[in-house]
Formats: sequence, C-alpha cells, structure tokens
Amino acid sequence: MSGLLGARTCSSPGEASDIESPMGAKLREPLTEARFQQLFGGAEQEPEELAEPGWSRLCSRWRRWVCACSGPGAWRLLLARLPPLRWLPHYRWRAWLLGDAVAGVTVGIVHVPQGMAFALLTSVPPVFGLYTSFFPVLIYTLLGTGRHLSTGTFAVLSLMAGSAVERMVPEPLGGNRSGIETEQLDAQRVGAAAALAFGSGALMLGMFALQLGVLSTFLSEPVVKALTSGAALHVLVSQLPSLLGLPLPRQIGCFALFKTLAAVMTALPRSSPAELTISALSLALLVPVKELNVRFRDRLPTPIPGEIVMVLLASVLCFTSSLDTRYNVQIVGLLPGGFPQPLLPNLAELPGILADSLPIALVTFAVSASLASIYADKHNYTIDSNQELLAHGVSNLISSLFSCFPNSATLATTSLLVDAGGNTQLAGLFSCMVVLSVLLWLGPFFYYLPKAVLACINISSMRQMFFQMQELPQLWRISRVDFAVWMVTWVAVVTLSVDLGLAIGVVFSMMTVICRTQRVQCLALGLAEGTELYRPLRENHKVPGLCILSYPTPLYFGTRGQFRRILDWHLRLGGGKVRDLVQGQCSFFGSGKQETPKTDGPPDAVAESVRVVVLDCSGVTFADAAGAREVLQLASRCRDAGIHLLLAQCNASVLGTLTQAGLLDRVTPEQLFVSVQDAAAHALERLELTGPKTCTVWV
Repeated sequence: MSGLLGARTCSSPGEASDIESPMGAKLREPLTEARFQQLFGGAEQEPEELAEPGWSRLCSRWRRWVCACSGPGAWRLLLARLPPLRWLPHYRWRAWLLGDAVAGVTVGIVHVPQGMAFALLTSVPPVFGLYTSFFPVLIYTLLGTGRHLSTGTFAVLSLMAGSAVERMVPEPLGGNRSGIETEQLDAQRVGAAAALAFGSGALMLGMFALQLGVLSTFLSEPVVKALTSGAALHVLVSQLPSLLGLPLPRQIGCFALFKTLAAVMTALPRSSPAELTISALSLALLVPVKELNVRFRDRLPTPIPGEIVMVLLASVLCFTSSLDTRYNVQIVGLLPGGFPQPLLPNLAELPGILADSLPIALVTFAVSASLASIYADKHNYTIDSNQELLAHGVSNLISSLFSCFPNSATLATTSLLVDAGGNTQLAGLFSCMVVLSVLLWLGPFFYYLPKAVLACINISSMRQMFFQMQELPQLWRISRVDFAVWMVTWVAVVTLSVDLGLAIGVVFSMMTVICRTQRVQCLALGLAEGTELYRPLRENHKVPGLCILSYPTPLYFGTRGQFRRILDWHLRLGGGKVRDLVQGQCSFFGSGKQETPKTDGPPDAVAESVRVVVLDCSGVTFADAAGAREVLQLASRCRDAGIHLLLAQCNASVLGTLTQAGLLDRVTPEQLFVSVQDAAAHALERLELTGPKTCTVWV
C-alpha cells in the first residue's frame, strides 16, 4: 500500500510526513480543468471559430482565397504546384547532372522493352507501351514531388487494366480474323484502356480537389505488399500461353488464375517448340542478370541492361533464322513512328468504367505515395501527398489523350534509378529522350522481336514482388494481425481477382482496427513508490475505497457496451452477471503476468466498496455522441451508488464532446482534473485517511 500512499503529501499542522518524496520534488495544489484554464489559459480558440455561423466561416474562407489570388499568393501557389521552380534554382549541376543523366538513360533503356511487354499485358499493341513510358514520365517530372520516383508502365496496373479491357472488348468468337478485323479490335481495346486512364486520372484530380491525400493511409503496407505479390502470380500465370506459344483466350473474372492454368495444362501438347526454346533461353539470361544486378549493385557502375541485350539478341536471331515464317513465331511487327493524334476518349463509356477506374486510381496513388515516402525518408526530404495526387491525376488524364493506358510509379525502375545514381526528377527527362529516340527513329529495329521475349521480361520484372514473401516470418514475429491482413489479402487476390482482393484486403484491415478497439485492457493503476508515475504495477498498490482506471481506447458507438461492462465490473455496479461477461477482457498486472479477474468468490462481501474512482481518459482519443451518453450514464450510476467520479486528462476534443452532451449537468467542474496525479491527490484528500490535511501534488 505504500506505493499509493506516496501519491500525496498530506500532513497536519506541525506534523511531519513519513512518506518518502521523490528527489528534488516540488509541491503544488491539485489542478482542475477550470483552475488550469484560469491560471494558464487554453489552446488556440478553435471552439469559438467553430461556433461561428456558417456564413461567417464561408466569408473567412472567401477572404483567404482572395488573398491567395494576390501577386505573392499566386506565386506561392505556383511554387506549390510546380515543384521544379523550388528545386531547380538549387540544383547542383556539377555534383548531380552526371548521375541524373546516367540514371535516366539506364531507366529509359529498361522502359523500352518493359513498356512493350506491359502493353501486351494490357491487351493493346506494344507501341502504346512506349507512349505510356514517355508522356507520364514527362508530366511527372514537372508536377511530382518524389525526386527519386520513376513512373511509367506498372505490371499490377497493366494486369488490372488488361482484365477490364478484355471484359469490355472481348475476343470475338472464331479464332481466324482478317487484318482489318484485328486492327479494329486493337483500336477498340486501345480506346478502352485510354478511357480507364482518363477515368482514374479524373478520380485522382477529384481526390486532389477534396484534399484526400490522407486516403493513402487506408492502404496499409501489408495490403499493398500482398496485393503486388498476388498480382505478380497473376502476371506469371497469364504469360504462360505466350511462353509456350499457345493461342489461348485470356481468362477474366474470379478464379481466372486457375482457369488459365487448367487451359494451359489442357493445351500443353500443342505448345510451340520454337517459342518454348526462345522463352527458356530468355529466362536463362534475364534471371541471372537480375540477380547479378542485385548482388553487386555497389560494385557495378551501372546495372547491366539485360532486357535490352535480350531484345537485341532475340531480334537478330529471329531475323537471321526467319523464325516468324518457318516456325510461326509471334513477333512484334511494325512500330509506327512518331506520336498518335490526340483523341478524347469516348465519354459515354466513363460511367461504365468508374467501377474499374476506382481501384486503379487507389492502387496508383497508394503504390506511388508509399514509394515516394520510402525514398524521401531515406534522402531527408518531404513529399506532398496531395501534390502527388495532382501529379498522377494529370499524368493519367493528359496521357490518355495520346492513347496511353493507366500508369504509376514502378518498383523496379525506381530501384534502378536510385542504384544508378539518380538525384532529382531531371533524370526523367533523360529517360524520355531514350524512349523518344525509339519512337522517332529506332522503332523498325524491333520488328522481328518475338513476343515470347516480352513475356519473359514481364516475368523477370516480378522478381522484387515475389521476394516480398520473404518478409512474412519477420511480420509474424512483429504483428500477428498484420500477418493475417497480408495473408487474407494475398489469398483473395490470388483466388478471386486483383480488384476484389484489394477491396477485401482494405475491408479486413479496417475490421482488424475496429476489433482491436473492442479488445480493451482496462488497467488498474498504482503509484510507483518514490515517483510521481502512475502505471500498472506488478503488485497491488491499493488504497481502500479508491480505484484508478485507465481506459486506453476511443469511446464511440462500437465500444460503448464494452465500456459499460468493464466499468460496472470494476465498480461492482452490475452484479455477478456483468463480471461473468467481462471475465478475460480486462487485464490486471500481478506477479509479472496478465491475469483475468476471478469471479468464483463473493468479492462484494469481502472487498471494501469503492468510494472514489479516477478515470484516466488520456487514451480516449475521441468520443462520439453514443460514447458521451455512456459517460453521462456512468456518472449517474456512480452518483446513485455513492461513488465519487473524477475524470482526468481528457483532451480538448473529448472534453468538448462531453460538455456538449451535458456532462456538467451530472458532475461539477471540480471533478475534472488535468492529470491523474491531481485527481488522485484530490481523491486521497476526500477519503480522509488520517484526518483533515492540506494535500499537494509532486511536480
């Protein structure tokens, strides 16, 4: 009991206290919230601002907007929306230019084969992957805040867009199509993919207008990593027909992965030996080169461009051996030079594609924002999440006018850019120059490129996503809940589809947060002897009649029932039935381990009844109307039971909600304290353990 007795220094006149005080302690009177406000004042007067009439707030916002339209305000707005105006004047040309040039050219070389490969994954001709590797990169260089971010084609988005395109423009019945029919089908699919990019860009611009950059937090790291890992498996399986030379229709919808595997196994005897050989040789070159680039990234001056080497070798081999005519090997064909004419997507299709555009927009923003944050933290600068919404929204919207499909930041090329020495967004301009040279002059050299090689590039680019599964053992040790979120999301993505898997992962992760607020550990606090700290102690440090409880969770409609049961159990307000309900839900700290309250005896008859209860509200981050009414009912039940209720350390938001709900009609301002220490000192004075005293609090 000595621990709690040290909670106060109380002595009668002329009497020396036998309680050991903390070294160098100062003494003061207990402070209520009202007394604290009187002595020190409050925070910024936000409640008064909120109490203004609606038209006054609108006028205030209008005046701020008008000020922003002045000359200095417009310049600040321009600086915020065009990041190069901020970093370009401070660019260190001698130190950074060479690194940006080398990194940009290296990434541009990778963009060429990857863009064509991901275009096939999107079910559009390869040249449109080159367009998507040019326009979005150029736009992000002007608007993005991630200095080390590389944008362009991304396998996960290509897979999601390809599934939507195949559903909107399905393969016609009958395998034989004329050249004109093939061109018409490709044109329809290109239009559908561009409409998806337009829709996702418009959604991101809408999110920017509403300043919803905070939405990226709802896609937790386990959800994003499980999504990309599961999508990588979809990419691998979807490329099997191209690897084996099997002209199979693409499977879409739920269980598409298993349908594709079944179709491949059925058609396996009809696979093309020539394309199977090309695929095996390509993977035999690409996979070891990827591994070498990772293992010797510190020793290599620049990563080995295995993709472009494989593209050149395969093109030369196919041309010299006439593989396309002798063995019917599928090749890329002619890449049109220049750029397509700007064309507005069919706006009549937009309402029908919003359901597909929304998950694409969310994945675009989540992956891009998380990648930008990782490298911003590593290199000590900050990003603006709302500006990232603007950058990717404009990037998708404008590039869709040039027949580009959805795009975002990419894991592989971002890592490649950093390893190659990139420092700023200027590297994107050098990357655009490489892609531009292919579009204008070097396109004919890729005429004889086998499509099986592009499928192998797709598979080899998934290396990082597959290796994310290596983090699962560590995630299991750190948090079982996050491990469950990862596994549920991954299983949903693999078995159902990427879109549904994303939705299930987000909902499940939100449910884990809600469920964790339900598993409350209401802690009984005691004072550590010789200190002013109230903590759950290994031994019971109780004062008869005094109960100090900490409720460390938000108080809202989902936790109000738990709050009532826990408080009724501790204060013995609801009888044995309530104690049975909460058994195992509250934790006491005794003998170094957690224990559940025992209800096998008659505690009411043995234990002394509670006379004063201190409720530590420091862990209650917010309260809604239902939670506030529960506190009011608790105050009424305590008053009827003869228990004096004290609330300690309520934050301003919670205290405002409780006050608006009518708390001061049930309790007095003298029952609201600024800290647990102040409330405990007042409680000990009220209990009058040794007669009238002047009570003080250690500081």
